[in-house]
Amino acid sequence: MKQTQLAPVESALGGPKPFSVFSRALQQFYERRSLRVKLFYQVEICDDVPAESEIVNDVFTNGVIGPHSRMLGPVADGGRIRFVTTPGCWGPMLTPTLRGGHEVNMPVAVEGVKVGDAVAIQFESLKVLSKAASSGVDRPVEGAFVGDPYVAKRCPVCREPWPQFEVIGTGGDAVKCKKCGSPASPFRMVQGYTMVFDENRKLGVTVGSELAKRIAERAREYASLPRASAQVSVLTLGVADMPGVATRLRPFLGQLGSTPAVDIPDSHNAGDFGAFLINAPHPYSITREQYERDLTDGHLDVDSVRPGSIVIVPAKVEGAGIYAGDAHGMQGDGEVAGHTTDITAEALVRVEVVKNLSLEGPILLPPEEDLPPLAKPWRKDEWMEVRRLAKELNVEVEESAPVQVIGSGPTINEAAQRGFERAARLFKMSVEEVRNRVTITGAVEIGRLPGIVQVSLQAPLRLLEKLGVADLVVKHYGLPY
Repeated sequence: MKQTQLAPVESALGGPKPFSVFSRALQQFYERRSLRVKLFYQVEICDDVPAESEIVNDVFTNGVIGPHSRMLGPVADGGRIRFVTTPGCWGPMLTPTLRGGHEVNMPVAVEGVKVGDAVAIQFESLKVLSKAASSGVDRPVEGAFVGDPYVAKRCPVCREPWPQFEVIGTGGDAVKCKKCGSPASPFRMVQGYTMVFDENRKLGVTVGSELAKRIAERAREYASLPRASAQVSVLTLGVADMPGVATRLRPFLGQLGSTPAVDIPDSHNAGDFGAFLINAPHPYSITREQYERDLTDGHLDVDSVRPGSIVIVPAKVEGAGIYAGDAHGMQGDGEVAGHTTDITAEALVRVEVVKNLSLEGPILLPPEEDLPPLAKPWRKDEWMEVRRLAKELNVEVEESAPVQVIGSGPTINEAAQRGFERAARLFKMSVEEVRNRVTITGAVEIGRLPGIVQVSLQAPLRLLEKLGVADLVVKHYGLPY
């Protein structure tokens, strides 16, 4: 297959989409570091380019991801990707030029992956790089956006779309439109905090206003923002509404997945936020059919997407386009404040191709300790008792393994129903049977409000064998059969 010409993609605004532009200076920077960074449109992955055993990825999109995103790679089947991720949510939300609510890594093509395959992403390690973080509850600024403040930003005074800006001082008005000088961020933090981490990145404590202000003056340093990041650090706000709150760090990735088959804001690659794009009044509008077919639910905010987990993701574009971002320092189920401590992090994952496994959305194999009680894997002594009882009852007991099918939708109830339906189609059983199995062998857990859930169940091993993932699941959980 011949190499694609890297022509710019024309947007609905009549010019190149900014996420398709890759700086020649940045490419030369990587060449000086002896990193072989290869760029493709994923529509035509080059077969004659050798795959890498490991790819270092610390370059980012402009907030939009999809089939016209350029890719790094390809990485070999069985190879590793080392992501250096930027903070998601608040920083990108405050930055007028970013076109999504995150600033995710540029996707990486995986060798040999075709549309209709899947990729198992084994999460090996995660290192917190930030010294501090800030977050809180948001309120959109009237007039500073068209339809969606995460996506279609504009200056509320001069109406310049995605205005160029400068940061002057600290606080909520620090981000100024270069054209007219007015505050240009489309969000305000109505109640929030600044948190400092200990040296070992195990604990965090929220600080008072004086220290928050000093941190704000050195925001990029305390956030440890990567050199290529374009965002304004949320630490610039210097918010300190609830000092003295202590918590534990339990870091994970809010985004770890595959590229959607339609160009969309990265934060909206999920069934809840993605619903806001249906017939939206901005250039990233999609149809209901695209919403139901093309998204990959890469934006999960499920706190079990951490080292020791495996995420099996659909390939809806050639090469799958594995990407990461939106690392969090900690989060309770639901992310009920809308946001949590977004951090800079370094994540190492290993990718494995699963041929001919067509998925609607991700399957998650969390660390064993994160599974709900009824979905815990069977251990050898337990399984011997199960077989003894089954023999007494003259019934052949099925071998099973825990899996979580991700459900997503505009609301939690819709997400749960969609999760049941996805599981039913995946395992070729009725929705009613799925609900029964979830009730007695699993659970429904909230990943994020308003609409991400984990549908856990003990799936029959014979069905996992048909899908080509039985060996992966058995090994992951050390099952006795």
